[in-house]
Amino acid sequence: MRVRVYRPRDADGLLPAVLHLHSGGYVMGSTDAAHARNQRLSCEVGAVVVAVDYRLAPEHPYPAALDDVVAAFTWLVAESKSLRVDPSRIALHGRSAGGGLAAALALKLRDMRRGGNAQARRLPEPCFQYLAAPQLDDRTSTPRMRRFVDTPMWSRGAAEASWAHYLGAGMPGTVHVPAYAAPARATDLSGLPPAYIAVMEFDPMRDEALNYARALAEAGISLEAHLFPGTFHCSAVLVDAAVSRRELDEERAVLHAALHIA
Repeated sequence: MRVRVYRPRDADGLLPAVLHLHSGGYVMGSTDAAHARNQRLSCEVGAVVVAVDYRLAPEHPYPAALDDVVAAFTWLVAESKSLRVDPSRIALHGRSAGGGLAAALALKLRDMRRGGNAQARRLPEPCFQYLAAPQLDDRTSTPRMRRFVDTPMWSRGAAEASWAHYLGAGMPGTVHVPAYAAPARATDLSGLPPAYIAVMEFDPMRDEALNYARALAEAGISLEAHLFPGTFHCSAVLVDAAVSRRELDEERAVLHAALHIA
């Protein structure tokens, strides 16, 4: 597994870190696609960014990607001294499938600390989770998922194909899907890190993101959610649009505030 590490030029001392998990519906994408953005994020947030090239479905279905991001988090903690990272200030960061993996990783790390071996219990808790348009629910049955069948960048058909590849044919929507694969299925969200969820108006995954935000809040998790008007799934690729600039500015501000607590 490859990771790509970004550190602000001329930065001294220990820095916080962002574990970045790329988008791509669990079946495509890489650290290359977000390279320029991660460079800017590292410099503007003042953090080491570690981007993970996790394994992709269908060649590597669940739980391969989750196993990879758990290993990446464990490696980041183990190498924190050489990377000059403060292991108590690591944020999880993902967009689309990467957001779903970040949510799943937060759940997995919590449960590892609760019931794992001594080494697992020593892993620090991520200090924050940033989930942008996260892919969380394999059941593809929310009102917006049923309605948005031809929206830009993502649609119900794309979601169904993505989950089929990630979980294996015949598994999406069944009672056997674990919360580590589809975090919307989690029944216990207590003890998770504070979260920010960015939601796009014309995104088939809009409802599942808002439902997850509501469930986190009901579990007592410190939470902020923002629904950006006039946007579609991953519409921030249109970087010159005013709403995209607002979203990216807010991303930087939220992460900076979460990682640089006085």
